[in-house]
Amino acid sequence: MESVVPKPLWLVMLVILVMALPAGASDNDALAPKSRVEDAVAGPLHTVTIATTSLEDSLRFYRDGLGMSVQGPLPVPEALKAAQRQAWGITESVDWQLYRLDRDEVPMAAAIRLLVLDRDTPHIHASWDALELGPFSMGFPNADQEALDAHVRSLGFGALNDIEKYKVPRTDGSRYPIHETIFNGPDYVHGVGIHRGGQMAQLGYVHPETGLGGPAYSAQVVADSDAMIAFLVDILGYELRSDRIWESAGSEGALNVPDGTVFRFSILYARGATTGHLLLVDYQNRQPIDPGVAPRLPNRGIGLWSFQVQDLDSVLTSAAERGQAPIAAPMDMDTPLLGRVRVATLLAPNGFPVELFEVSR
Repeated sequence: MESVVPKPLWLVMLVILVMALPAGASDNDALAPKSRVEDAVAGPLHTVTIATTSLEDSLRFYRDGLGMSVQGPLPVPEALKAAQRQAWGITESVDWQLYRLDRDEVPMAAAIRLLVLDRDTPHIHASWDALELGPFSMGFPNADQEALDAHVRSLGFGALNDIEKYKVPRTDGSRYPIHETIFNGPDYVHGVGIHRGGQMAQLGYVHPETGLGGPAYSAQVVADSDAMIAFLVDILGYELRSDRIWESAGSEGALNVPDGTVFRFSILYARGATTGHLLLVDYQNRQPIDPGVAPRLPNRGIGLWSFQVQDLDSVLTSAAERGQAPIAAPMDMDTPLLGRVRVATLLAPNGFPVELFEVSR
């Protein structure tokens, strides 16, 4: 099978800019770009890596439920696997098969790199409880959340709560509706079905025939959002487009947290991007639950975010100036998902790994 070769970052960002024009990005949308694509240090979220031991459940959720396509198992030469072990910190005691889940017909949707492990490892999460710290979800914008809600539930998957319908403000103070369900997927990973109404652009491109899109973003529950925001802004060049304190809908809301729960909700995008963003949830008046398992591979669940960068050495220099060193020295890889790339992996302040790759010239 042919490698999926990423485009140069400048071309990726040009696609984002062109995408933004028909999508209706507006000065009245708080999430519209506030910067130029030419200034991007890192691109939007490119790939989310999930470790699992349940291929059947994963395909039922992501393929049958959320409509993603599947390739695999893909060949992984032993030399490549050895390099990835070093880059990701996985010992030889754990082996895996590789699958790719994507939505090629949807511009800029992130891919899922699914590692099907040959043995059980700890789950990053102990439950689906939204108060647990760590990588939480991926978001799937769509044209009809009520239909998606019914379909995913018909496959046997639950959710944190019933579909929530609420309104959020535009920059002019008017409000538009959002329909959202936080589905309980395999390995305690949440898939968020979300629809923005009121003629607002969706949070990622939605295919006109299937009505489905995404993954368009990923979220984490964190205990120190200031540290995570600084990491993403100062090292990856992301911009903070929304940073608000919300009181949740409690037991009536999509998160299904205790009534009166207040949280900081921060949304960060690559410069100029209209999708592929990151969400941080930081509870202000609740003690978050620490599952006690490192949020990284090969532990099961979301264990890695991947981003394409324009200049890997420059990013690593910025990281070093802030006391961040890669897990292993940068290395060249020829991968079935990223093509020929130069790769390094950093640990975010919460111990979550972030893979950075530069297309080999």
